[in-house]
Amino acid sequence: MKRVELGDLEVSRIGLGCMGMAAIYGRQGVDDAESVRTVHRALDLGVTLLDTAEVYGPYTNEELVGRAIAGRRDHVVLATKFGYLSQPSGRQALDSSPASVRHAVEGSLRRLGTDHIDLCIQHRVDPDTPIEETMGALKELVTEGKIRHIGLSEAAPETIRRAHAVHPVTALQTEYSLWAREPEDEILPTLRDLDIGFIGYAPLGRGFLTGTIRDSGQIAEDDFRKTDPRFSGANLEANLRIADEVKAVADDAGATPAQVALAWLLAQGEDVVPIPGTKRVSRLEEDIAATCVRLTRPQLQRLQSLSASHGDRYGDMSDIDQHT
Repeated sequence: MKRVELGDLEVSRIGLGCMGMAAIYGRQGVDDAESVRTVHRALDLGVTLLDTAEVYGPYTNEELVGRAIAGRRDHVVLATKFGYLSQPSGRQALDSSPASVRHAVEGSLRRLGTDHIDLCIQHRVDPDTPIEETMGALKELVTEGKIRHIGLSEAAPETIRRAHAVHPVTALQTEYSLWAREPEDEILPTLRDLDIGFIGYAPLGRGFLTGTIRDSGQIAEDDFRKTDPRFSGANLEANLRIADEVKAVADDAGATPAQVALAWLLAQGEDVVPIPGTKRVSRLEEDIAATCVRLTRPQLQRLQSLSASHGDRYGDMSDIDQHT
């Protein structure tokens, strides 16, 4: 597995998103033993970047990842996120005040079974706490050795620049895929200007770009995607054209749709690291094989010309930092 640099942090060319190992996409198919095997197989294949968060579960996903990396910690670049469940009460709400940041990091260290977090990411910008205060608290934790690098998620350019002025931001994490192209307008140029890496979550469009979801009836009631506007009604019908185009390119390239979607993302620059999520070894191996797919210029142009997805990325976008 090739290694690349996110700022000054070396990671594998593709990481592993561990969110789906919790019940985010429904209880069906959740199997902790298979999830642990998937993490182990990822490490065997050279994947180093593992991404989790306190809110996944909540808390149980960090505990699972902690068990999976026991005895192999030195081979892992461990990323986790705080900001939704930081309060001592455990109440879910945005809070990145200094006291909550410290409380969250201490909890994550305990659940992950480690003495340091390689990349500690603010899950969402807290509108009630100046980013300078949050970054100041994180900077103290860097000095103490409890975290090594600082990241942001779903932050706008102005916020990124203000944060970076307090302490170097190593990476920004935001959704990026063939049907979520928003980072290309302002986010990526800002990151490249500041030498900050990019971690693309949901690079397979939450599974949609694999072509396996053709009808909203396929989505379980307890699946997060049931509330995703892109998976329902007229939006879904319009978005099927995107999945069909990806499938056509995959047939032409002799690859799977998932591999083509990931190969396109890898072609956007070595500072872009996708973290496809899966809880199955077979899917993991399919995703990792995308690093061997070389799309031709016509194939890349065909994918590049696809229209954006229909529907917002979330039913409620109120917790996304949309300030420019």
